[in-house]
Amino acid sequence: MQDFPFPPSAERDFALQKFGIGQPVRRKEDDRLLRGGGRYTDDVNLPGQAYAWIVRSSHAHGVIKAIDTTDARTMPGVLGLWTGADLAAEGYGRLNSPLPVKNADGSPMLQTDRPALSTDKVRFVGDPVAIVVAETLAEARDAAEAVNVEITPLPAVTEADAAAAPGAPQLYDHIPNNTPLHYHSGDTAAVERAFAEAAHITRLDLVNNRVAVVPMEPRVGVAAYDAADGRFTLYAPTQGVAGNRDALAALLNVPRDKVRLVTTQVGGSFGMKNASFPEYLCILHAARALGRPVKWLDDRSTSFLSDSHGRAQTVRAELALDADGAFRAVRVTGYGNIGAYLAGVAPIPLATNIGKNIASVYRTPLIEIDIRCVLTNTSFLGAYRGAGRPEANYFMERLIDLAAAEMGIDRVALRRRNLIGPREMPYAAANRLTYDSGNFPAVLDRALVLADYAGFAARKRESERRGLLRGLAVGCYLEVTAGGAELGKVTFDDDGRVTITTGTLDFGQGHATPFAQVLGQRLGVPFDAVRLEQNDSDLVHTGNGTGGSRSIMASGTAIVEAAELVIAKGKTVAAQLLEAAEADIEFADGHFTIAGTDRSIGIMELARRLPGALDIDHTAKGIPSAFPNGCHIAEVEVDPATGEVSVAGYTCVNDFGTVINPMIVEGQLHGGVTQGIGQALMEEVRYDDDGQPITGSLMDYALPRADDVPSFQVADEPSPATSNPLGVKGCGEAGCAGSLASLANAVLDALSGYDIRHLDMPLTPERVWRAIRDARAERS
Repeated sequence: MQDFPFPPSAERDFALQKFGIGQPVRRKEDDRLLRGGGRYTDDVNLPGQAYAWIVRSSHAHGVIKAIDTTDARTMPGVLGLWTGADLAAEGYGRLNSPLPVKNADGSPMLQTDRPALSTDKVRFVGDPVAIVVAETLAEARDAAEAVNVEITPLPAVTEADAAAAPGAPQLYDHIPNNTPLHYHSGDTAAVERAFAEAAHITRLDLVNNRVAVVPMEPRVGVAAYDAADGRFTLYAPTQGVAGNRDALAALLNVPRDKVRLVTTQVGGSFGMKNASFPEYLCILHAARALGRPVKWLDDRSTSFLSDSHGRAQTVRAELALDADGAFRAVRVTGYGNIGAYLAGVAPIPLATNIGKNIASVYRTPLIEIDIRCVLTNTSFLGAYRGAGRPEANYFMERLIDLAAAEMGIDRVALRRRNLIGPREMPYAAANRLTYDSGNFPAVLDRALVLADYAGFAARKRESERRGLLRGLAVGCYLEVTAGGAELGKVTFDDDGRVTITTGTLDFGQGHATPFAQVLGQRLGVPFDAVRLEQNDSDLVHTGNGTGGSRSIMASGTAIVEAAELVIAKGKTVAAQLLEAAEADIEFADGHFTIAGTDRSIGIMELARRLPGALDIDHTAKGIPSAFPNGCHIAEVEVDPATGEVSVAGYTCVNDFGTVINPMIVEGQLHGGVTQGIGQALMEEVRYDDDGQPITGSLMDYALPRADDVPSFQVADEPSPATSNPLGVKGCGEAGCAGSLASLANAVLDALSGYDIRHLDMPLTPERVWRAIRDARAERS
């Protein structure tokens, strides 16, 4: 029995060559998006919907004395207005961090128990205090202006070290010294001995500058309530519908089957977009109270206040070395600024991921991390591309370059001396994780060749002839990705297509294409017949979302395991159709064949004949972390007259294990490096002494533009992972992980003639110019 049409072997080989693993297949969605066919949350409009606007505090810290809504309620078009007292009466849950992180003394992390609308105090500029719903957005905004919020101002504090000091303004009565978490990891006594015995110690006080996320699409939500079955529906951009659905159900105090979350296409997130924001609970409440859908859309200026921010650390990083330059221990102490509320995964980027990632690609016998996560009168902190991984690699690479200068050792030689070698794999690292694979020296060597490291001196002289300073720096990195279980559901649909359902979520990565490449290669189904479902919690019953560069390991493993189960089921039913023993059925190239014969049936034909017979609903368990790594080399020019920095060249060689789609991977690198350029050279959220933001719009907050970004040289030096069936390692955050240190150290290399050893990011023209001016003044 033959499937019809039955493609000859050459045709099947061609399909794999064009659409199989390792091919640079164009993203499935690009044609539609480029033609304006994308559907984002703001494109969702439900019949009879009203519009919401949030009333926010203009004070950074203060006691709410009264909220007068009388005038606002009588304004044209107003349908409803609610304050924190109204929501508190409903008994909704509070916004907290779900992480089971403990303090250094073993006590649990303290929670801030954030209500959706503040009732007693406001704690940052932008803190929500009321929601207004009207027939039109303009009417809602007008009415919001008429709400009179009487606040007695209190002193504000915006820096973490100041907030933790005795006598600082206290944001919460139950959280002493504004410190809900004092995180510690490592053997203090052993680290102390290593530092005491060290031949050399390098120390650096570093500021990891606070950044705004600034996705192209602001946060937005459309809420509806079905009174007949008591069910809420929310359309909102997230990074995974299953987990966020569960979080919403907990806030609403309803079973999870009473909540449906739909995420359409997402215009960027970078770790920020999830359902644990107060606005979503507000519009869900309003939709139930009014009996009609309610839409809320943030604007750009308000998003600078209401979105979570990233980075925001001040630390002392220390590296102990022996006389030969071998690393003996690394220690990081300091503060993480978590803003006014502890929510989401904030302890991960500020504390726990520092310890996991700081050893990077180097033999580092001992690690100690001691970070106080401190509350301040600023917007709250969350994940931002890399979530502690770029930070940790930045700290280490800055230490290495300074140590090399202090000890008179070539900076590349110092790195080579401490790199973990391929023969040491698997390597038990001091972070209590085991690196399964990697050839770190080969990655470094290839990057040096690709960047023409040997020719740098000539390029430096050429820049000097033009009156410019030129610098180059190497930034090695290693990331510990997120792991966890993931859904891998495969359904053969009545229309002849195959649907993958999984709990990660594409917010710009292009999941549909590499996932189809994986399934196509495993099952031989046509690439164009494969579609992806990630967006509706009614269909995605479980899943851990996208984050921590986990998607290809998690969903990829789930898809591979589901494919094996499909094949197993297919052999059983194919044996029946072909009237053969199941043990005699072989599967290859999308066909089930009786061994030793030409009798076969294609998988698509089998699914057509027996609807549902091949469908699989599978969850892959215990998917471990992977360890993507690489070496980035940045080359910059600095104009000493103005302090302006331009990126003259950028090279990165990476080990992502098996690369499913090299074009998508390179695109991810371009985006990550560009965000690294932003943080390293220009981006910084700033507040004045009263807690008022002074970078509240794109007029005040600089983002990289096209002419700030160079052409990139990108290459792979893969060592496939042994911890998952595809050998993949994840790539989404690697651009940030490698770029911060290579760019910052390149600028410092350019300034080395002035004996400038340290500057904090962002290395703006003003900061660089002042450093040069001060260095010249000291010499004169």
